[in-house]
Amino acid sequence: MFFRWDWLRPQLTAPIVPTLGPVHPDALSVGLFEDILRAADTGSLLPYDKDRRWGGEKDEKVLREDVVHQSEHTLIPTLIRRGRGTVKVFAYGFPGSVLDEATELAAKLAARHDVVNAKVVRPLVPETAHPRGTRIQLKDFTTGPCPAPDGPVHPVTDWPTAVQETFAPFAEAMAGDGLAFLHTQMQTGQCGPVLAAAIEGRIVGAIGPMDVRPDAIGRPQLMPQYFAVLPEARGQSLGRVLWRAAMHWGQSHGAAYQLLQTEVGGPSDRLCRSEGLASLGFSHMTHLASEGWRTR
Repeated sequence: MFFRWDWLRPQLTAPIVPTLGPVHPDALSVGLFEDILRAADTGSLLPYDKDRRWGGEKDEKVLREDVVHQSEHTLIPTLIRRGRGTVKVFAYGFPGSVLDEATELAAKLAARHDVVNAKVVRPLVPETAHPRGTRIQLKDFTTGPCPAPDGPVHPVTDWPTAVQETFAPFAEAMAGDGLAFLHTQMQTGQCGPVLAAAIEGRIVGAIGPMDVRPDAIGRPQLMPQYFAVLPEARGQSLGRVLWRAAMHWGQSHGAAYQLLQTEVGGPSDRLCRSEGLASLGFSHMTHLASEGWRTR
């Protein structure tokens, strides 16, 4: 076993695991960290990896030979070859030299692997006074009912054909939110249903795909969704209706919980906070300037 849990556990200020993202606190274990090291050797997707929905190989892999694991802090670098390439260093530990060491390691590995992007990912505790970056939120389906909302929301395939045909231009308009990718997956017929809101015969918002899968300890998890509403359709509570419809679907299909990542202070963040979700902590990402390693 590579990781010492008595060292690592106190450093985990938020339940974030490299290449996997947020995990339920009950599923957080040394075994998850050992699994991502083994996956780096095989290139395979772990059975509970959210990216397994899309098939193929895992694009982000741990650089296991460059992991730094000490009693005071742990640095876990990952490499993504997609696009122009990215190195991330996940910095676990308490304030001090950990960020400086993570920055230095990220720059060194970006130069070695000839990639354009280098980032340091820093998990932060839920009690952070002035959070930045991404909030990790938990929706627990076991604490109460999630009734179906009133509103113009149905699975895309349940809308009339003329309305369904408006999904493609909607997805293209919201490509920055991942909807174009989602539309591609929908066309393969290999992803779960997508819920859509329509006004005057035109789709203006969507959330999906809807999918429940077991996590690392076998608990059914509603998987993350892409979620967007056209700018001109905002301010009508369509986002809340879509989100509540998704939560109703998840609870109705046996999910125990869902984890969401929201940009601190953004519309989705405010929505989830108003809906009473529990905050599990934050993830702050620092982007390094490329000049520092590409000229070495």
